[in-house]
Amino acid sequence: MKRKLLASVTALMSLGCWATAYGQQAPPSQSTIAVIPQPVRLTPGTGSFAITPNTKIYVGPKNDELRRIGQSLSHEVMRATGVQPPVVAAAPGKQPAGSIYLKITAPADTLGAEGYTLSVQTAQVVLAANQPQGLYLGTQTIRQLLPAQRTAGASLPALEIVDKPRYNWRGMHLDVSRHFFSTDFVKKYINYLALHKMNTFHWHLTDDQGWRIEIKKYPKLTTVGGYREGTLIGHYGEKVPRYDNVRYGGFYTQEQIKEVVKYAQDRYITVVPEIEMPGHALAALTAYPELSCTGGPFKVGQTWGVYDDIFCAGNEQTFAFLQDVLTEVMPLFPSKIVHIGGDEAPKTRWKTCPKCQARIKAEHLQDEHELQSYFVQRMEKFMNGKGKTIIGWDEILEGGLAPNAAVMSWRGMEGGIAAAKQKHQVVMTPGEFVYFDHAQGDPSLEPLSIGGYLPLEKVYSFEPTPPELTAAERKYVIGAQANLWTEYIPTEQQVEYMVLPRLSALAEVLWTPANLKNWESFKVRMQPQYQRFAALGANYAKSAFNVRQQFVPDTTKGADVVSLLLDATGPQIHYTLDGAAPTLSSPTYTAPFALTSSAVVKAASFENGQPAGKMTTTQVLAHKAFATPTKLASEPHKNYRGTGPLTLVDGLKGSLSHTDGHWLGFLGSDLVATLDLKKAAEISAVRSTFLQKPEDKILLPTTLEVAVSIDGRTYKTVYSTPVAAAQPGTGISEVKADWKKTKARFIRVTAKNAQPPAAGTSPQAPDTWLFADELVVQ
Repeated sequence: MKRKLLASVTALMSLGCWATAYGQQAPPSQSTIAVIPQPVRLTPGTGSFAITPNTKIYVGPKNDELRRIGQSLSHEVMRATGVQPPVVAAAPGKQPAGSIYLKITAPADTLGAEGYTLSVQTAQVVLAANQPQGLYLGTQTIRQLLPAQRTAGASLPALEIVDKPRYNWRGMHLDVSRHFFSTDFVKKYINYLALHKMNTFHWHLTDDQGWRIEIKKYPKLTTVGGYREGTLIGHYGEKVPRYDNVRYGGFYTQEQIKEVVKYAQDRYITVVPEIEMPGHALAALTAYPELSCTGGPFKVGQTWGVYDDIFCAGNEQTFAFLQDVLTEVMPLFPSKIVHIGGDEAPKTRWKTCPKCQARIKAEHLQDEHELQSYFVQRMEKFMNGKGKTIIGWDEILEGGLAPNAAVMSWRGMEGGIAAAKQKHQVVMTPGEFVYFDHAQGDPSLEPLSIGGYLPLEKVYSFEPTPPELTAAERKYVIGAQANLWTEYIPTEQQVEYMVLPRLSALAEVLWTPANLKNWESFKVRMQPQYQRFAALGANYAKSAFNVRQQFVPDTTKGADVVSLLLDATGPQIHYTLDGAAPTLSSPTYTAPFALTSSAVVKAASFENGQPAGKMTTTQVLAHKAFATPTKLASEPHKNYRGTGPLTLVDGLKGSLSHTDGHWLGFLGSDLVATLDLKKAAEISAVRSTFLQKPEDKILLPTTLEVAVSIDGRTYKTVYSTPVAAAQPGTGISEVKADWKKTKARFIRVTAKNAQPPAAGTSPQAPDTWLFADELVVQ
């Protein structure tokens, strides 16, 4: 399910003064031409091209592909204007004024296969490209120049565009295993990708919770593996799991797969199938238990997570089975790349399986990680022989990377960096920036999700090419994609909600040169995009209109500096500090302000006298160590640093999600925090907050110790005791340390990680987490 804890962490624009403002400085006005993703070069003209009943779309003669593109454009013009221009096949030459021309031009290396030029003049529109794919992408720009809502007498603004994408892989993923979606909806999903000039659809077809693609040689994969006898209710971190006991499932026939693939091809989108191996295989093993290490029996997964039972790597029948499966899968997908998963494959069964251990010995492998590498390389050799290239999640790096494999880096950027340095192609998809199953607003205001927090602005800030790479290594980063895992996304409407509008931000990240990206400009250009989503009937999220409350401790003021932010432009923000709901008569937010005392901050945006989004609330607790200088003896894990050491004294409490930015996470190490009150004061207690999530190996500390000092050199221990065990399951525990009132300036809090002792004489790699938040001093 791609949930390993380590995860939950160019051309120049020359447009004159208007273009400079649009690309780099102040954002344009609401009336400015709004295209997403921002083109490489856009020069506004004078006047406009009117769409009339006499408008025609001309394409080259005897070219069915161009005719299809022309008909697609005609349909979009009809949707926006009520006028449907006929598509006319005609040889190059002088054609009547008032028409739109789609032309294939002589190859120009500067445009590539997906680039295009667009000239809109008062008399005609000319869209030209090297390849039909470029023409189709150009029609998506024309589509955005048209009104979002149907408007009679509409026109296109005069302009000149020269455009091409920054990356070759611009992808979007959809998991249909945890929840299944109809072919009609998959086509609709592809339409959203096309609107945003995306070119890759990653279709996650198999997993523990369901096998979704017909394999004729192995019918039980779908008749048995395609259905589960119930689904988890609520969050998988709940103390007592609940299930609905309703049979759930479905699958796509091979004819349906062909239908979807053809639909995507017509929109110049490559469909990359994913067949998971060797892990996430429980649905397949339920159907064919002889492919496992234990022989079963099994049942299709009813909950989310990682299962120990995976394909047996010591069994020749496993490889015969997978080769048979891929022999049926590969002809269905013209894509040269097939995704083979490779992630989250526990080695528990392999370690005790006689066949797997015999394989390790026979192949002279070091351990089970090298056994997985053997597994992947063997499958790669088979697929290379069929003319296909494999791509896998970054775990395929462990034990040695297959010779020709590409890597999809999801546990941060490190896997992608390592693969690029080894001269392997990389698709960046780090959970921190592009896991669209994470909440996009205050989680308390959003639908139930896996956890995490990924607002629109965070997606827009994503930079797929790491600066650590050399110029030669950077060419191996072929692009990026976002992933939508559907554990908590049971309906088509919720898929739309989680993808839109974040897909718009991702599209600009992947198409537009980095130096032309501009967040303020993007927010302005999103206004007609929201109207376009509404016209399409999409259930897009309006979370961008909810106020994001940002608190940054200022140790010089002993205060939190409060910023109230919107991921949308237009509305005005009103707020209160006493817990009352803000109204139009409440203070208007104009600039960041300092908060020195406890408060309940409520904020909301208003437009045209009406609320534009949902009200957000943050409770701030000021205490004796509020916003005081804080030092850590050891750094938290790089994925869980919050806002640094001051996360512990910012007056804010973390939620049940360890990825909400309010926790410091320590992997196998202790929390040792020293607070400086700046002057001696009488203190008698510390309330320390810790998170427990056993399924992610986040455990409470074993002991808590508090020591105090006047001078910062000599410390006296005032409290030291084992931490009482918490109730099973996910929860937040406050550990109370009380002592006789003592005068001190410095307070050192030590919480011992529950890292288990080493087995025998070989030290174990740290795998136990300690997550700490507010240290309240009284």
